[in-house]
Amino acid sequence: MVDLQTSFAGLSLQSPLIIGSSGLTRNLNHAQAYAEAGAGAIILKSLFEEQIAMHTEHLIAKNDYPEANEYIASYVRSEALEDYLKLLREAKERLTVPVIASINCSGMGGWTEFAERIAEAGADALEVNILRLETGLYIDPAEIEAYYLSIVTALSGKGLPLIVKLGRHHSCLPMLVDKLRAAGAAAVTLFNRPYQIDIDLSREQLIGGEVFSHEGDFTETLRFTGLIRGQVPGVGISSSTGVYTWEELTKALLAGADTVQMCTAVYKKGAEAISEALKGLRYWMMDHGYQNVSELRGRLSYATVPDPSLFERIQFMKYFGVRGQRD
Repeated sequence: MVDLQTSFAGLSLQSPLIIGSSGLTRNLNHAQAYAEAGAGAIILKSLFEEQIAMHTEHLIAKNDYPEANEYIASYVRSEALEDYLKLLREAKERLTVPVIASINCSGMGGWTEFAERIAEAGADALEVNILRLETGLYIDPAEIEAYYLSIVTALSGKGLPLIVKLGRHHSCLPMLVDKLRAAGAAAVTLFNRPYQIDIDLSREQLIGGEVFSHEGDFTETLRFTGLIRGQVPGVGISSSTGVYTWEELTKALLAGADTVQMCTAVYKKGAEAISEALKGLRYWMMDHGYQNVSELRGRLSYATVPDPSLFERIQFMKYFGVRGQRD
């Protein structure tokens, strides 16, 4: 029998498959079912400071007494935070697996306040969801990098292992991850799936795009998992986006992931997606002679494959006749 136990960001997990932050994890009955199906950890739905601010603005716009605006803002913020902390405490009471909180804030005061309260409430770790899309013509990439590092530096002393959830759009991800590690990050999540857009051709309007990830989204997750594991060995990696089956789970581990996050597949199939993926991983490990997850982790990372340039190749090549000839 193979052993799927593993560790991630200083936490002991029953398996490397964890449930990513989403609406799925707001329901603790569902979260308990995921843990019973074998999930190694549960990441709670992110607490968004921006969403709190939008709710506050909506209420203030309807208020006829301007002198009450400050009270409304304070009340809404306090209630939102308390509701999240209540969910966190209940999750810790009910679940037998680690519970990871997740926050996205718009100012340094929010990052530190939320992190301190979450640590007091007993979270096992904190996912720092810093996804931003920079569109300014005169933005200095070094300033963006410094912003990420400042958040991690500010939170690194709050008593929680930090997991930084990143988007794909950075000048040099391995370099950024290495600096985040040095600043105090225990791990990174690759990747955050951003809000998608689309165009309604019949109405000629910009609309929201597909909510769920696609299986093809996994290829970039796989590429950067292997690259970062091979170049930044001192940081934990959680591979996310496009993980549907045991195959993506196994590939991510071979590339060097410590854990692999599943979300869309669980939306579509429930806890069964978790048990099926873990069963497939076990069968594959037995077929290939692996006794535990650590034996296969990183066997095909950037640092261990015979031709690491495969991770770096982004241009297609045309082959004519003899293999290797190209234009």
